[in-house]
Amino acid sequence: MNPSAQSSASTQSEGALAGLKVLDLSRVLAGPWCGQLLGDLGADVIKVESPAGGDDTRGWGPPFLEGESAYFLGCNRNKQGIAIDFSSADGKQLLAQLIPQFDVLIENFKSGTLDKWGFDSAWFEKNAPALVRCSITGYGSAGSQSGLPGYDFILQAESGLMSIAGPVDGDPTKYGVAIVDLATGMMAANAIQAALLARYRTGKGQAVEVSLFDTSIALLANVGNSHLATGKDSGRYGNGHPTIVPYTTYHCADGMVALAVGNDKQFAQLSKILGQPEWADDERLKTNSARIHHRALIDDLLAKKLITFASNELIELCRSNGIPIGRVNTVSQALASEQTAAKEMVLEMDHSKAGKFRSLASPLKMHGSHNAKKQAPPLLGEHTDVILKQYLGLSDAELSDLKNKKVIQ
Repeated sequence: MNPSAQSSASTQSEGALAGLKVLDLSRVLAGPWCGQLLGDLGADVIKVESPAGGDDTRGWGPPFLEGESAYFLGCNRNKQGIAIDFSSADGKQLLAQLIPQFDVLIENFKSGTLDKWGFDSAWFEKNAPALVRCSITGYGSAGSQSGLPGYDFILQAESGLMSIAGPVDGDPTKYGVAIVDLATGMMAANAIQAALLARYRTGKGQAVEVSLFDTSIALLANVGNSHLATGKDSGRYGNGHPTIVPYTTYHCADGMVALAVGNDKQFAQLSKILGQPEWADDERLKTNSARIHHRALIDDLLAKKLITFASNELIELCRSNGIPIGRVNTVSQALASEQTAAKEMVLEMDHSKAGKFRSLASPLKMHGSHNAKKQAPPLLGEHTDVILKQYLGLSDAELSDLKNKKVIQ
């Protein structure tokens, strides 16, 4: 094999971020999700936890697998784990020695915590000028709430996201998963990679700030922009859409389907295949704008018609005619589906304590480079000795001394 071909083969066998060193000081979900995304792409991620119990999510359950929280196992794969007590002077010294060895630092302490420990902007500029440091906070560094901790549920409430979710005549409802945390983690991973590209050009690192508050406001998306355009507040539409009709769930004879008619041509086709071609000529229904004003009418007409179909029959009929539709699955149905298997979205891993377990896989599919890593989430402090020897050159005697002083685990 010639050198260029060998280099190409080597590159394709590694992850896109192979060789990138990430120090992940974060806990719970937004930060760990960011670190896991980078690890999935091939980065070497070192997760640092407190010896006093570690990441909060280690205790979030049931369910537990041999004492290991399924929650923790779901957002900390492809990381090595070390445990350091940063409340001690020795712990802070270890952190000061570790940081310059890494390309990226992720932390989600309260705003100003690193500054209080002596790691302010001047320290980073002097000791780790090429570092990309990502701070994930609840509210960011500005505003009267900047010092408050961030909780997904609270941000869903404060941002208005809850106000647009739930039954039309019911109370506001939160999303079924911590969507603000998850989206913040994704935003952080995106911003980190942008900062790394900037470093490639300039040779300098930078601070990256991502907050749950900013992300939750951004997630208002088209609903927020509609308010800014009109000054009107949005209501709740249940499973419906504020600006597209019909675009909601309906009952079939044997279950529920989600029907998404995105334009007037699709509505005319739907009317035809349902044996109601006159709907497409009705002035109240022929255009999306008209259907918006007659939402109750079209929903009632479709509800009475679709209940006569078996879900499989309706799905096949609609899909064969280019009309978007899908079954409303349970989680177990979704994860057992043929499409989930085809996309390899459930992976099996070997854990040193929990044994073999299944977890959701990364949705990132790279076709020019491949991440062959499939490393189970670490036990608390599982790799402390190995990492501190590798990065700081500590001896067995030094490690033993730090353990005796309960600085590390």
